[in-house]
Amino acid sequence: MTEAERPPRERMDFDVVVVGAGPAGLAAAIRLKQIDPDLAVVVVEKGSEVGAHILSGAVVDPSSLDALLPGWRAEDHPLKTAATDDRFYYFTERGAVRLPNWMMPPLMSNHGCFVVSLGNVCRWLAAKAEALGVDIYPGFAAAEVLYDDNGAVTGIATGDMGVARDGHLKDSFTRGMELAGKYVLFAEGTRGQLSRQLINRFKLDADRSPQKYGIGLKELWQVAPEKSKPGLVQHSFGWPLDNATGGGSFLYHLEDNQVAVGFVVHLDYENPTLSPFDEFQRFKHHPLVADTFAGAKRIAYGARAITEGGWQSVPKLSFPGGALIGDGAGFLNVPRIKGTHNAITSAMLAAEHAAAAIKAGRANDELTSYDDSWRASPIGVDLKPVRNVKPLWARYGLMLGVALGGLDMWTNRFGFSLFGTLKHDKPDHAKLKRLDEVEPIAYPRPDGKLSFDKLSSVFLSNTNHEEDQPVHLTLKDPAVPIAHNLPLYGEPARLYCPAGVYEVVYGDEASQSDPRFVINAQNCVHCKTCDIKDPTQNIVWVAPEGGGGPNYPNM
Repeated sequence: MTEAERPPRERMDFDVVVVGAGPAGLAAAIRLKQIDPDLAVVVVEKGSEVGAHILSGAVVDPSSLDALLPGWRAEDHPLKTAATDDRFYYFTERGAVRLPNWMMPPLMSNHGCFVVSLGNVCRWLAAKAEALGVDIYPGFAAAEVLYDDNGAVTGIATGDMGVARDGHLKDSFTRGMELAGKYVLFAEGTRGQLSRQLINRFKLDADRSPQKYGIGLKELWQVAPEKSKPGLVQHSFGWPLDNATGGGSFLYHLEDNQVAVGFVVHLDYENPTLSPFDEFQRFKHHPLVADTFAGAKRIAYGARAITEGGWQSVPKLSFPGGALIGDGAGFLNVPRIKGTHNAITSAMLAAEHAAAAIKAGRANDELTSYDDSWRASPIGVDLKPVRNVKPLWARYGLMLGVALGGLDMWTNRFGFSLFGTLKHDKPDHAKLKRLDEVEPIAYPRPDGKLSFDKLSSVFLSNTNHEEDQPVHLTLKDPAVPIAHNLPLYGEPARLYCPAGVYEVVYGDEASQSDPRFVINAQNCVHCKTCDIKDPTQNIVWVAPEGGGGPNYPNM
């Protein structure tokens, strides 16, 4: 049965539709109801519950929460552990050099911030939103943007459920819903399916630098009480990455003897044999890291892409009928490794402009005032001083690039930059070199104590998809992985994917003849790295059936 032959969708009308129940989506809903309790606001979330797909380090700057929820500190809340000890290191393979805190630009200090589970923060915000009368629908993936005859956004449609892999409708088939609104705010996070379509349709990235990305991998460990140092915030750069590859680590000590350890690899890396997952596993064997996990138990794993382009890559945020908010708009502060505060601030700005427009009797037009406002807001104040850190690192490598970036952050304290505003050169997928241009990287086998394989890691993410459904990792041309990517790049999807989704399987392993490209979509943790890094941009991530994917309890 074709889409046109399926039964019509039911429709529900709201004042504002919000796509995504992350910090930005929930903050937007809260702010709308604070301004006008009579506004009808709905939040649709593809995860099985609020927080199920939320993964971040995370050390949160609470300034935006203070603006959104004055008085929250006197209530019961999930921000239990204040950051009390900042440490920055440069790693060599067996040693480390600690950088004095006085050398770091003041904006790098974590004083006043909190080490948190961002998933638990979102669950807390969801309760706040529901208490104000916001409708939240978890387990429903926004699968389509709805437009009027003039091309303005009028709402979204959730995906159909109960469609088999071959396209036939199962007995459990349920038609998606149309959720219409006067304005639609898209808070899908990095590389959101619908946000990507809107950026292309409305050319929102025209005259901007290419967007840049990283992949962040994270594990949560239960450590021995004597190893627990609640409030310790440790960052490093250097080993195991080489001078030409950007990235770094975090080690955050939370309450209850839990430690979050993570690793970020900038996706502009050049070597197609690099595996971000295996770099992360190798990193944990560093003496300064391994000691923390002596006698510890790994209890959670996950991965997600992060948006790193910053000031010069933020797309136009408004379009007829809606706006982009949060990490999907690209508000991460790369050197601080923080974006939640900016995501919430952007959501509040969008909500305020949308509420004013509705009060004035407007609907489905462009919230240009929101787009005009962000650079002069706390978001712009946060992002402008660090705008050159990422391009300097990419241009000059680790040692010189980080030094110049630090110098630039210091001079920006006084209102000027030696470099002006540097542009990003190429999109990340265009940075890969061919196999014959690089030295292949060989990774050690995991020891099952500090380092692990992908499949046992995915098990800890509680990832689950209905098996008999259309594959949500789609190929524009099914021939490209074997005919093009394999001979030129060794098919890098096998390596950049942190969940073992992609394989090249040979009919005869010894002779490596008759290769086939296999997609294990059931393993997907929705990180979207494949959508970003595939060298031919042949892989397109689309939302699977609602409720599918990881189920992070407290990441």
